[in-house]
Amino acid sequence: MLSQEPVFHRYVALGDSFTEGVGDPDATRPNGLRGWADRVAEELATRSADFGYANLAVRGRLLGPIVDEQIDAAVALEPDLVTIYAGGNDFMRPKIDIDALVARYDEAIGKLAATGAKVLVWTAYDAGWAAVFGKLRGRSAIYNELVREVADRHGAQIVDFWRFDEYRDLRMWDWDRLHMSTAGHQNMAIRVLQTLGVEHHIVMDSLGPELPTDKAAQREADRRWRREFLLPWIGRRVRGTSSGDGVTAKRPTLAPIR
Repeated sequence: MLSQEPVFHRYVALGDSFTEGVGDPDATRPNGLRGWADRVAEELATRSADFGYANLAVRGRLLGPIVDEQIDAAVALEPDLVTIYAGGNDFMRPKIDIDALVARYDEAIGKLAATGAKVLVWTAYDAGWAAVFGKLRGRSAIYNELVREVADRHGAQIVDFWRFDEYRDLRMWDWDRLHMSTAGHQNMAIRVLQTLGVEHHIVMDSLGPELPTDKAAQREADRRWRREFLLPWIGRRVRGTSSGDGVTAKRPTLAPIR
């Protein structure tokens, strides 16, 4: 007997830039972003006449502030589906206590799961092939094993980003090499819907031509990345500021998809 496709009525998305949709610009939407979570919500909305969607994610947020600012707010919305990915920004700090980090995450996932909602969590992506972010591979691997234990403990479902080899194509990433491109967000929406067991109508855009591989083009791309991403990022660390300062959640309450 075929299992019935799940139907959700109240979807709340939590996290940082990954879930806010950075890298997938759309000037018609709040915060000027679309992203994978909006795309998932659009598909789920076709299955429920009373569907509501909230997205509390804010770029630049560390795991601690995500827990402090978003978990209780999400619980208050009485969701039947919650997605959350947190910790990526913590990996990029010089020092990190992964056990303490995941202990906070564990408590937060437990609080979300206690609502009875289906909870989706992510493993961190395996960037071992990448020149700079590959240096974080060890941290990511330890985090992933601990997150798998958290998911098992609370009955959460894993979206296993670590194993998504299609993201080795740089066209799945925005120019900053940190956030997914529009194609990357489209693909992630498909992956999430597959994890939920929901059929969808998302069609991936063409990735376009292969990126140039000659050394001159690569050097120019590296220079742009250092100038436009790395140096401003270092500057924010020195000043103690965040890309999310002054940014608010793009969908702070449950509302229909229009």
